Amino acid sequence: MKLVSWNVNGVRSVTRYGFFDWLAKFSPDVLCLQETKAQKDQLSQEIISPLKYGSHWHSAVAKGYSGVSMYFKKEPLNIIEGIGNKEIDSEGRVLTLEYKDFFLVNAYFPNSGRDHARLPYKLKFCKEILIFLNKLKKKNKHVVICGDFNIAHKEMDLANPKSNMKNAGFLPQERAWMDEFIKKDYIDVYRHFSQDIGSYTWWSYRPGVRERNIGWRLDYFCSDIDFADRIESMLHLTQIKGSDHCPVVIKLK
Repeated sequence: MKLVSWNVNGVRSVTRYGFFDWLAKFSPDVLCLQETKAQKDQLSQEIISPLKYGSHWHSAVAKGYSGVSMYFKKEPLNIIEGIGNKEIDSEGRVLTLEYKDFFLVNAYFPNSGRDHARLPYKLKFCKEILIFLNKLKKKNKHVVICGDFNIAHKEMDLANPKSNMKNAGFLPQERAWMDEFIKKDYIDVYRHFSQDIGSYTWWSYRPGVRERNIGWRLDYFCSDIDFADRIESMLHLTQIKGSDHCPVVIKLK
C-alpha cells in the first residue's frame, strides 16, 4: 500500500502543472491533500474523481482558505470529518479514513503567522489533535497521521536554523509540542529511517531558493510506535513541482 501526502497550495492551481499525469503514473493507494482552497461544488468532476479514484473533501467555511481532501482507490470503512471541535473544524483541517487495521489522518496544522498572532490557536490545535489521535488508538487500531505540520522539529530539519529561531514553524513552543507528541509513543517516520540533513519538503517561492535547496521539512508521516514494523520506506518526492511543498510518500508492507 502506497500512501502520499501533499500540500498543494490550491488544488485547482496544481492541476495546471501535470497533477493528473503524475497521479496516473505514481498511482498511490491513498493521496492526502492539504490547503486545497476550494469547496467541492467549485470543482470539476475531473478534479473530484480523477482516474476513477473516490474522494472526500473537508473544506473551510471561508472560501479559498485551508481545506483537506483524500483520494482513495479502495473505499474506506468510515470517513470522519474534523475532530469534534467547532472552531478548528470550521477551517477544514482534519480528515480521517478508517481501514481494517488502522486510521489514516490527514491534517493541515495552522501557521503561527509572521507576527505569531496565531500561535495560541496553533498550540490549541496541537493539543486537540493529540487528544483526537489518542481516542482513535483506544479503538484498538493503529493510527497514521500525515500532512503539513507547519513545524520543523529539529535544527536538522531546516537549512538555516540559527536565523529562524524566532520565526513561525521553528518556535520553541511548536518544537516542544513535537517533543511531547513523540514521547506519547508516536514516531516521525522519516526520522525512523533516516538522519539525513538537507532533505526538505517546503521552499519559499523566492527565486533560486528551491534550486539551492534552502528549505524546511514541514510535511510528515507519523504513526503509533507499534505500527513501525508495517512501514517499508518513506521518500520525499522533491522533483515533483506544482506547489511550494513536495509530496511525501510511505510504503506499507
